[in-house]
Amino acid sequence: MNPDRARQLLTAELAELDERSHRADIEADQPLDDPVLGTHPGDHGSEVAAQMDNTLLADTVAEQRRRVVRALERLEGGSYGRCAVCGTRIDDERLEARPEVATCREHADSPIAGE
Repeated sequence: MNPDRARQLLTAELAELDERSHRADIEADQPLDDPVLGTHPGDHGSEVAAQMDNTLLADTVAEQRRRVVRALERLEGGSYGRCAVCGTRIDDERLEARPEVATCREHADSPIAGE
């Protein structure tokens, strides 16, 4: 993949993840209603579950962001587009779909794939 195209895809992904992270952080920080002050226990349970979902989303976005940042580092270091396991070239179709990947299709399930 052309390095300029890779940088374009990765920086766009990073900007989107930063926006999602900001929204998830806002949602996760919302205070819960106090069940003692008259909130129905079912409503409180729903709020707790929603807050847990938002925390999980924030964690997931942070992990995705970390992978994109590492891909940008590989791009700057000259190793972008090469499989971290076997060193072969990662095909452009895979990089277009997931520009942050560090492995070829053959090693997609490798422990390094998740970095």
